[in-house]
Amino acid sequence: MKITKDSSMQEVLEAYPSSQRALFQKYHIGGCHSCGYDPSEKLQDVVAARGITDIDSVLKFIEEAEDADKRVQVSVEEAAKLLKGAKAPKLYDVRMKAEHELAHIEGDILVTEDVVREIMSAPQDTPMIFYCHTGQRSLDAASYFAGHGFQNARSLSGGVDAWARQVDSSVPRYEIARDQTTGRPVFRPLRAVVSEAEGCLSPKPVH
Repeated sequence: MKITKDSSMQEVLEAYPSSQRALFQKYHIGGCHSCGYDPSEKLQDVVAARGITDIDSVLKFIEEAEDADKRVQVSVEEAAKLLKGAKAPKLYDVRMKAEHELAHIEGDILVTEDVVREIMSAPQDTPMIFYCHTGQRSLDAASYFAGHGFQNARSLSGGVDAWARQVDSSVPRYEIARDQTTGRPVFRPLRAVVSEAEGCLSPKPVH
């Protein structure tokens, strides 16, 4: 689907899923209450409201961001091969500690502030793979480091959930919900398929 300045924001996001993250990072469009928009609004109107006059550059950026996202991602099958190779990449977990303790990939490193400093001081050709639950947070992380010159920063497509389904079934799968009282994320083992079939509704996941 080709988007134009008259495309609605919903059409933009459907055609280029990466645009939501990319537009917020570069133009501060979407992502928070003060810079939000209605999905029915036209792209040119949303852009103009932020004082941006060059709509063509925005359209080009959206297309390039989608291509960049594809280049930075690595499938779980390819990652499994790379991690067994002679020059295995460093594997970084960008999830919360509670998630890491619930399920993680062997040999990984949980990212902390100290680890971020270590990464930033490493040679910029260092091979590295970032992963999270389903591949969204890790894409942000890989894109961040790629933007700082780390040309071999990759994101694990599908995250640890895809790894558990396609590479190592011994890694537990889990779901994320919101505590109705505190609003905080709650991590728990993924419900059995039979429970879903019986009509048990899973809480809406967050990534």
